[in-house]
Amino acid sequence: MSSERWLVCGLGNPGSQYSLTRHNIGQLVVDYMAGTSTFSSHKSKTNIVDIKIAGNSVTLVKSQGYMNETGQPLRALADFYKVTPDHIIVIHDELDIPFKEIRLKLGGGDNGHNGLKSVSANFTPNYYRVRMGVGRPNGPMDPADFVLQKFNSSESADLDDFIARGALAAEKLIEKGLDLAQNEFNK
Repeated sequence: MSSERWLVCGLGNPGSQYSLTRHNIGQLVVDYMAGTSTFSSHKSKTNIVDIKIAGNSVTLVKSQGYMNETGQPLRALADFYKVTPDHIIVIHDELDIPFKEIRLKLGGGDNGHNGLKSVSANFTPNYYRVRMGVGRPNGPMDPADFVLQKFNSSESADLDDFIARGALAAEKLIEKGLDLAQNEFNK
């Protein structure tokens, strides 16, 4: 298999106050994928680390800015590495999927997600997405407030497994392609 570079971007916000919130699940997944490797600052205003998956060079990416500003730094990094949207995976929280469920897809709308809106504004929307289900709030809570909250105690008990499966979903997408990865994760 020939080596191709992929960018895997975990959406999230900077700062310890956001680190374990539902909105930062994408960054939690790329942190897991990095293992013991250390992220370094890149001139594109991203933090990156390089790993290998199935013989491919994979750059794990976290924006240094807020989620709604992710598109421009990701675009600068893609231009630097000459990576096209068909080799970009964005991992993000998804309100319309129950907690712990994962869905993979290529392209689509942003569904009001400001991180996806920013990425799509800087690329075609035809990049891969690993959609990490966080569910919707019970009751009248604003969804924007809900995603900025930390996972509750019952969710926290399942969080490590959920993060590991999100990482595996991204790896399978790179290794086996969308159709086979969807067969495994889109249930």
